[in-house]
Amino acid sequence: MTYTKRALLSATILSSVTLLGSSAAFAQDTNATPLGRIILGTGTSGVAIDTPQAVTVVDQAEIDRAQATTVGELFETVPGVQAIGSGRVAGESFNIRGIGSLAASDESRIIITVDGATKFYEQYRLGSFFSDPALYRQVEVLRGPASSTLYGAGALGGVINFETKDASDFLNGTDTAIRTQLSYGSNADEYAASVIVAEQATDNLENLFALNYRRAGNYSDGDGNEIAGSEFDAISGLVKSRLTFGDDDAQALTVSYTRWSSDADDTEYSQTGTAGFGTIDRKITDQTLAIRYENAVLGNSLLDWDAVLSVSDTEVLQSDSSAPFGPACATAGLFCDVEYGYQTTSLKLENTSEFSGANYQAYVTAGVQLSQQERVAETVLGGLGYHPEGTDTKVGIYAQGEFILNDRLTIVPGIRADFISLESGDGLAFADFDEVAVSPKLAAHYEINDTYAIFGSVARTQRAPTLDEIFSYDSNEPNSPDLLSETATSAEFGASASYYGLFGSSDALDVKATLFYSEIDDLISRDNTAGTAYYDNVDAATLYGLEVEAAYESDRMFVRAAYSDVRGEDDATGKTLSSIPARNLNLTIGGRDAQRGLEYGWQGGFYDDISYGVGNDYSGYAVHDLFVNWQPQSGAFQAFEVGLRVNNVLDTKYENSLAGDAGEGRSYDISLTRTFEF
Repeated sequence: MTYTKRALLSATILSSVTLLGSSAAFAQDTNATPLGRIILGTGTSGVAIDTPQAVTVVDQAEIDRAQATTVGELFETVPGVQAIGSGRVAGESFNIRGIGSLAASDESRIIITVDGATKFYEQYRLGSFFSDPALYRQVEVLRGPASSTLYGAGALGGVINFETKDASDFLNGTDTAIRTQLSYGSNADEYAASVIVAEQATDNLENLFALNYRRAGNYSDGDGNEIAGSEFDAISGLVKSRLTFGDDDAQALTVSYTRWSSDADDTEYSQTGTAGFGTIDRKITDQTLAIRYENAVLGNSLLDWDAVLSVSDTEVLQSDSSAPFGPACATAGLFCDVEYGYQTTSLKLENTSEFSGANYQAYVTAGVQLSQQERVAETVLGGLGYHPEGTDTKVGIYAQGEFILNDRLTIVPGIRADFISLESGDGLAFADFDEVAVSPKLAAHYEINDTYAIFGSVARTQRAPTLDEIFSYDSNEPNSPDLLSETATSAEFGASASYYGLFGSSDALDVKATLFYSEIDDLISRDNTAGTAYYDNVDAATLYGLEVEAAYESDRMFVRAAYSDVRGEDDATGKTLSSIPARNLNLTIGGRDAQRGLEYGWQGGFYDDISYGVGNDYSGYAVHDLFVNWQPQSGAFQAFEVGLRVNNVLDTKYENSLAGDAGEGRSYDISLTRTFEF
């Protein structure tokens, strides 16, 4: 039996055992599993397990349970998704279904939003997303290129939507709540403190103010070796207000502002893996402003407006390089004192119309998205050829339908066209680049009965070249004005099952399995040959795999399983792509005692070995974590919450194939939370 067949068989056994475990009748009062959570990012709100797409929601309870230092740790229980780069807080990017790697600028192949604002950053040896997990109440992950219809052409891997905390999350019948938290992690001697103030200012206005501070030294791997440059201190904050108004408060205006800042002296130049580039002083400031207006027009099912005006601004200041191979700035421009930056301004206008008849219900979402991105790179010697300045302007027009027939069959067609214009910055005499990227899709979901359903989709998207790919150059290689857009054609097929009342009147089991296949043509790669263009369309790739999510929920117990098997190869060489993650399985088994306010459990991450060619092998490993959370239900400590975790209990030495460095060894983490209500 081949390796691929063994992998598929093992996942099939897992899903079969859960799918065939019971056919109990539906119970009215049930516990909701993660697959029963509401999804907001697919055009119309719906339940995750009922969407014709692989979608996962990480909610507030899971964010709190993780006690995460970095945002990437929130995805450990999401199949097909993981952080790449190192464990350094400034070195993280993301990989979805084999899209995203250390060696390539893959940021444009995955779309990231915060409160609807599109985030983007790209820099050599640095991550692409800078934030603190304490800012968020929920994260949605939409896997696959079908998301391009609503979010923009080029989402080859998918979309990650971050949603910041709301004041209403903390107001339980009170006008004001103050939540304070202190936490400590032993491995990196990490300290964190946060305070959240939520208020119901009037019947129609709520406000939230949050401030977080986090400081850590270098973390150590399972053998006690320090990972240089992983130390940091960062401060982040959130200000958010929501005003409802109009008849029956049908209109809403939400304004959110987040800021994350880190100032590190003599930190490792390379944050995406230890690479011997010396040290540097680096200050990172990331800001996001999002203004959202919603209007579900009363009495008119054809009008349900949603508009988001946003500004994303990321700035990186670097100075005092200690490159080990000569006078830093004279050796290479990247070691000069420099200011890097991306500022993206965007306006998204969207309307959803609803139609209904005797045997159908239909929703049509249509919109337009305008964006302009400014890229900055200024050194004491002037501009940088490998990080050219420029302006990226996009106009996207899209429409998506959702047609529900006889309460069983849902059909979702969609199409989007993005008009893209790239203009080089001052001092570069390069011609403008213009492109039109088209993204059609067709998805369907069929409910066989109240328990079983099947779904599938076909989608195509194009990723236009970025400013970096069109305008980069050096003394031996000109820029690349003739690049073609990358094209991804993908198909998915899956099945889901939902059981209720298996072992009691209110427990639930949900399972969703997805097979996917994708062909990517005209991949853009760096070409180091002297006399040729800096970038070229040189590769084609095929990616395919299987994802399985399973979740069980009862009053006293919960179980989560996330299995991912992604395969991918370069069509020309047949070699495994360096962006392919190792096959992995994440399991969580937990218990609850509601009377005592206890939640406890074990989480295990199991990763297979993987090889990318001769001398580039990674061994398989397993990491085990334990957690206990206690929130007294009465008495003097009722307003307190205590969280305890032991991460990597066995102090295993391991390195994820996409990380660039060894992972963190054993750590004892504790958090203490106190809530005041007025």
